[in-house]
Amino acid sequence: MNKKLLHTIVILMSLCLNGVSQVTPGEIQSKSILLVGGTAHLGNGSVIQKSVIGFKKGVINQVADLEKNKIDSLSYDTIINIEGREIYPGFIAMNSTLGLMEIGAVRATKDYRESGKFNPNARTLTSYNTDSRITPTVRSNGVLIGQISPRGGIISGTSSVMRFDAWNWEDAVIKADEGIHLNWPRSRVNQNLSQIEIKKSQKNIQKQKSLLEEFFLKAQAYSKTNNNIIDLKMEAMKSIFNGNKRLYIHADEVQQIKDIISFKNKFKLEKITLVGGQDIHYILELIAENKISVLINRVHSLPHYRQSQLDDSYKLAAKLFEAGILFCFENQGDMEQMQTRNLPFLAGTAVAYGLPYEEAIKALSYNCAQILGLEKYGVLESGKSATLFISNGDALEIMKNKVTHAFIDGREIDLSNDQIKNYEKYCEKYGLESKP
Repeated sequence: MNKKLLHTIVILMSLCLNGVSQVTPGEIQSKSILLVGGTAHLGNGSVIQKSVIGFKKGVINQVADLEKNKIDSLSYDTIINIEGREIYPGFIAMNSTLGLMEIGAVRATKDYRESGKFNPNARTLTSYNTDSRITPTVRSNGVLIGQISPRGGIISGTSSVMRFDAWNWEDAVIKADEGIHLNWPRSRVNQNLSQIEIKKSQKNIQKQKSLLEEFFLKAQAYSKTNNNIIDLKMEAMKSIFNGNKRLYIHADEVQQIKDIISFKNKFKLEKITLVGGQDIHYILELIAENKISVLINRVHSLPHYRQSQLDDSYKLAAKLFEAGILFCFENQGDMEQMQTRNLPFLAGTAVAYGLPYEEAIKALSYNCAQILGLEKYGVLESGKSATLFISNGDALEIMKNKVTHAFIDGREIDLSNDQIKNYEKYCEKYGLESKP
């Protein structure tokens, strides 16, 4: 069979499967809802053991302690008794490519990078696929919102914040073009190379740094002038210099981070977030002093160096908390789209290694909202978005969590997905009782 024809058939099959399996987005909230009796983890570090949470038209209008307050339940259309269950703000997936790639082996389903080194004008916004079959599996663990980010090059492009339940990208977007992603050139050179290769690598690293600085000098000058001729790349960079857009710099090594701090001070950049940062435990005071927030990459990862402690990655979140550094979790790496569903369990591991439980919830919700500049998300408070979920068990425990209800802006969403359907199908086939 012709290879091009086979490739086309694979793509068409994947598109057909997407259409069949995709869950219909939830309807706009028309009836007010009151959740009574659950343990509410508010996302700001506080917890209410016997809570009452009410919301109307997608906005929370009541958060109270059932044992301390008189509740007017008659003003709500629907009352749900959730005694014995847990309530959480919707978790936020940071630095995610969910919706930008569906099938790794099919190139046509990959849309997370552009060719070239400097692409600040490349937007994930219009590339986001609301019909991804992966997204429903992610929602079933309480991850309801995501920062959809680009990859590749020195400046990858611009990320946007999206809802994980929508008809199209226009419906999905919460905050468009909120940040630029920069991959900082590596500082370390493989010492096992020959002297000629080492010098060549060092020269290449220096060249990349020079190109980066030259690009920022040009962008800074462009931002200060009125231009008759529009440069799309420079236009995308303008908001970095006036503080309206955040710069996410991907780096791990100590020397890289020190170079980034010098770079930040030189260009007077206000909003900087370090993505990855495996080595930051060596320079925590420097990070805190320069007020740089951090997205911790994949807690379930091996140490960076042979001499490192085996549990360095597990303890990093607790160390950042103790140092007073604003941080949250992210999951960049192999199979990151489907592994987004494991985001709560990364936080659970951090709890097991010293991070206070409610701080772990903050690092999945409120901290993310602060970094992203989302005023109405990430916390259960009156006046905030009713983006939350209910679990029968601890949402950070892989053996205990069971999300029973989830709401995005007050819209109750369908929690079914292909994995759940297959589980139930084969339980029925073999006469087994499916566990709730």
